[in-house]
Amino acid sequence: MNVVIVESPAKAKTINKYLGPNFTVLASYGHIRDLPSKDGSVRPDEDFAMSWDMDARSKKRFKEIADAVKDADKLILATDPDREGEAISWHVLEVLSEKNVLKDKAIERVVFNAITKSAILEAMQNPRELDAPLVDAYLARRALDYLVGFTLSPVLWRKLPGSRSAGRVQSVALRLVCQRELEIEAFKSEEYWTIEADMQTAAGKPFQARLFAVAGDRLGKFDIPNEEVARKHVDAILNGHFLVESVESKPQKRNPYAPFTTSTLQQEASRKLGFSSARTMQVAQKLYEGIDLGGETQGLITYMRTDGVQIAGEAVAACRNVVSDQFGEAYVPSSPRIYKTKAKNAQEAHEAIRPTTLSRLPKDISSRLDDEQFKLYDLIWKRTIASQMESATIERTTVDITTTSPDSERYSLRATGSVVRFDGFLKLYQEGRDDDDGSDDSRRLPAMAKADVVGLQKLSPNQHFTEPPPRYTEATLIKRMEELGIGRPSTYTSTLTVLRDRGYVQLDKKRLIPEDKGRLVTAFLESFFTRYVQYDFTASLEEKLDRISNGEIEWKDVLRDFWTEFTAAVGETTDLRVSEVLDALNELLGPHVFPDPGDGTDPRKCPSCEDGRISLKVGRYGAFIGCSNYPDCRFTRQLSNSSDDSAAELSGDGKLLGVDPETGGNIFLKSGRFGPYVELSLESEEKPKRSGLPKETSPDEVTLESAIRLLSLPRLVGPHPETGKPITAGLGRYGPFILHDGVYANLESFEDIFTIGENRAVTLIAEKASKSRGARASALKELGEHPELGGPIQVMSGRYGPYVKHAKTNATLPKDLEPETVTLERAVELIAEKNAKTGKTPKKAKAKKPAKKKTTTAKKKAKPKPAPSSAETTG
Repeated sequence: MNVVIVESPAKAKTINKYLGPNFTVLASYGHIRDLPSKDGSVRPDEDFAMSWDMDARSKKRFKEIADAVKDADKLILATDPDREGEAISWHVLEVLSEKNVLKDKAIERVVFNAITKSAILEAMQNPRELDAPLVDAYLARRALDYLVGFTLSPVLWRKLPGSRSAGRVQSVALRLVCQRELEIEAFKSEEYWTIEADMQTAAGKPFQARLFAVAGDRLGKFDIPNEEVARKHVDAILNGHFLVESVESKPQKRNPYAPFTTSTLQQEASRKLGFSSARTMQVAQKLYEGIDLGGETQGLITYMRTDGVQIAGEAVAACRNVVSDQFGEAYVPSSPRIYKTKAKNAQEAHEAIRPTTLSRLPKDISSRLDDEQFKLYDLIWKRTIASQMESATIERTTVDITTTSPDSERYSLRATGSVVRFDGFLKLYQEGRDDDDGSDDSRRLPAMAKADVVGLQKLSPNQHFTEPPPRYTEATLIKRMEELGIGRPSTYTSTLTVLRDRGYVQLDKKRLIPEDKGRLVTAFLESFFTRYVQYDFTASLEEKLDRISNGEIEWKDVLRDFWTEFTAAVGETTDLRVSEVLDALNELLGPHVFPDPGDGTDPRKCPSCEDGRISLKVGRYGAFIGCSNYPDCRFTRQLSNSSDDSAAELSGDGKLLGVDPETGGNIFLKSGRFGPYVELSLESEEKPKRSGLPKETSPDEVTLESAIRLLSLPRLVGPHPETGKPITAGLGRYGPFILHDGVYANLESFEDIFTIGENRAVTLIAEKASKSRGARASALKELGEHPELGGPIQVMSGRYGPYVKHAKTNATLPKDLEPETVTLERAVELIAEKNAKTGKTPKKAKAKKPAKKKTTTAKKKAKPKPAPSSAETTG
């Protein structure tokens, strides 16, 4: 018997069908162990010795692997064909060796780029040994990430309270997002004008042109800076007659795009399908591991973590056959297309992402795929086929038109357009765009010739303003990281996930916006650990890891060089005071935190007390803006300046919105450390009533009516029909919710707080209560008292299936025993077997004492209480 180890149960199930009865395929469920999240997991002083830990779930799963290997003739490691896959195989091998399971058993490593029968059988015929340099590169990467995280993060916690963590790649990715935000904030919009003309030929065919030269000099973008200059040109042009000065047509070839890499797939799935990078990889994983195509499970795409753009020769030939069959010989190029990657530090160890069978058209398997699987497979299939199609031929035409009026300067207008003469690959596929460049080259022009007279229908001066660079989307950030050589295909998604989970960025309309805590962390690292958030430094480390993979350098040498410099940099911050950190951050984040008001006044002048200066402060919950005159002046606000008329209006006493008609109290709009809020102030109340604003509401939008509405919360929805206890709706830190007897359920929108009825509320509460119980066991059947030990015996439904329970003993039901058929006698047997197996000595259940009757007679004389122990007094 041969035991084959793969990562996932889905992959195991598919491969098991291909290999037959002499093979047992088991899943490791990813990495079986990892570095524990505590100090000492990597020990530089012991030549970078590493301690690995296996959690309880992994131990249970690994026992199945170990038991199978004991009786096996051969162990075959068939994990993914990349650095992580090699590492999983290494971990499995290491733990089996530690348990003395391997002995003299044969060990083979096989790799395949697709989960198809032919690919699996071919891999089994061509085994190799474990790739030691690849494992070394994994160990180096894991050690680097651990050392950076567990060394930098405590520095952050001490010097910048409220920060979560820092990481080798995540901090550099965060810096990209924060730098783009600084560029946007520093951007000064400039006005410029263009002059557009609606024209027509002598035959009455319309077209559009734009003024592009005056007196023979080509206009720059800002040469028409205002309306006055624009009107002057318009008046002059209106007096002219228009002749075609030249017509130039140039044929151009447009080549198809290379097949997908991990990053280009994530980018295109984001643009065309609206998938997040994480969702793209989840769906791609399912397509790779196999889909049931009517009785046979087939992997539909090749391995999806790759930076290579080349595909196998037989796949190229299959592509060309599909092109010929589906589109005709005219669409097949004279020779196969060969692609090379442009990404920095690309390893190109694997093929590009492509369908495993190119002749398997998306429409033929649509009924076997869910909507997301079909969309992604269709995208991959089209991109792959298009990569081996003929180029598109596009004819670009430029028509220059001049005025001939003798009493004005010579004005030149230009019309541009294009005609697709042969669509080539465009017949099947065209790549999406992240940001529209406003190009009008796709317009088709009517036939014109030199010296033709054309007519002017309308002349329009149009005002424009330059726009700041766009915020990154997940797709454009991944693209930029790849260009800079930061991270690798397997790390892009996890990096973005960490940034969101840590609260360093938020995703709004698919754009990544840095949160204040993210900007603080970036500013801190730029100020005190500059080298370690530089793009070229991070890219050079990635390059060294690749060289380790190639066996060119030793992994521990890389770690030693890094650790020597890194510990020195950390040591320089030991005596750093929090006040010094804040001074540096005040300087670096000044334009963001203290924007110039534009009236010549000091942007850091306190708007509340007039003679204080505002600056960054740190508290228990992170950073905020406070006044230097604290505690005399209690002005505070969040880091991001509000968009109100003035910060002072919301600080201190706040902005008076009006009087509450019911209580006669004043209602204010204020801003605190946790954002803007409304407050009802009553002289009779020591603590005013307050309510935060919904996330989608800006302070500018708050009126007296909306404030009264907010202050009316929580709203009573009604009594619960079963418990009689109230159900209320309100607004909390995490958004709108309903509450009943300690159970919270989220609402979809703020308006639901005021519109939700009892029936819907009861349903939501029940659903949430059910989810909250989740994995918690529930009783399926009461069997009665244990005949010897006493105490109830129950049949329970648990996370891992049904079991019987008595006191602290849980015994799993055999697979052939249905919960409904369990008798008390059978349950007692199962419990006894479990106690014997675990060595537990069961105790008799204590009999319940009868309740004492209360008496109304004279009270007993109270005994003096003993003095509390030292443990009690310290509480």
